[in-house]
Amino acid sequence: MTDTLTPAPSPAPTGESGHAAAHPTLVTRFLGSTLVWPILALLLLLVVNVVATPSFLNVRIQDGHLYGNVIDIARNSAPVLLVALGMTLVIATRGIDLSVGAIAAIAGAVACTRIVGAGDEAAVTTAIMACTWALAVCVVLGVWNGFLVSVLGIQPIIATLVLMVAGRGLAMLVTDGQITTVNNDTFSDLATGYVLGLPIASLIAVGMVVAAAIFTRRTALGMLIEAVGINPEASRLAGVRARTIIWTVYVFGGFCAGLAGLIIAANTNSVNANSLGLWIELDAILAVVIGGTALTGGRFSLAGTLVGALFITTLARTIPNVGIPSEANYLFKAVVVVAVCLLQSPRARAALRVRRPAVSKGNPV
Repeated sequence: MTDTLTPAPSPAPTGESGHAAAHPTLVTRFLGSTLVWPILALLLLLVVNVVATPSFLNVRIQDGHLYGNVIDIARNSAPVLLVALGMTLVIATRGIDLSVGAIAAIAGAVACTRIVGAGDEAAVTTAIMACTWALAVCVVLGVWNGFLVSVLGIQPIIATLVLMVAGRGLAMLVTDGQITTVNNDTFSDLATGYVLGLPIASLIAVGMVVAAAIFTRRTALGMLIEAVGINPEASRLAGVRARTIIWTVYVFGGFCAGLAGLIIAANTNSVNANSLGLWIELDAILAVVIGGTALTGGRFSLAGTLVGALFITTLARTIPNVGIPSEANYLFKAVVVVAVCLLQSPRARAALRVRRPAVSKGNPV
């Protein structure tokens, strides 16, 4: 009778070997996060700016307000962040909204026209009523987009393209094709004012992000949005009112675009229907994609959208700061965005993970 000897199990790795075995898992989890690469790209841009201008990160206090390049980036990113916030939820439902730039122009046109036409142009109540009317119009436009997509079943890119083209025509009609200027300090404070030393525009944008995070992550709304984006038919069979969810996100997107348009118009105390918010929808989509939200719908990241908006604005500040010629601005911006998106690509990361062990693997002795 022959006894079969079973080899004793090898002891669990301890010391440095144990740490080495666990280390790749931690690195994989770290690099697999959707926020890692956008944050690293943003930090890299800041480092490049500091190398080009050592005082780039300096912040000073003047008249009780904070000033500096970082504060300017935070303030200038507010319109893009607001539009990208609404775009994030729209994209999460497998949609897209190309009309946000036109809606922003309409918001600025309505607000400035009502301020100019008021009896007391400089009054606080004039600015409040003008902004209220502008946001109400934007909500109606969001309802229109949601109706076309959720009720009539028109493809989102086509449905919103209609308002993208016609919206600027509406803004031109509101302003009679003229550049409308206003003189109202309350309205100007939306873009240039400060509260507790911080820009009001940034506080509005961050406040909207926090509110959206509360409603989508502390209630079932976020789960319903993701369910509609992942599989609309399955969510409908499960009892989710997909039509209402889609309608809601387009209304929210219109409201956010209206806020962005008011801030842009307040920054110059004027509105030019041809140029206000022009191509802001593309920056918003880039911010959403850089933040890790897939265009195919489903899971979304509001924190990633925030980082993506800051990245887009910082990149716009970096281009002139490092001395890149103005004619190469768009090319440089495109190259950087593509590089960041490639770093986020699961296939690209998988290819790197597969090839690395193959290079360092040795023959067993």
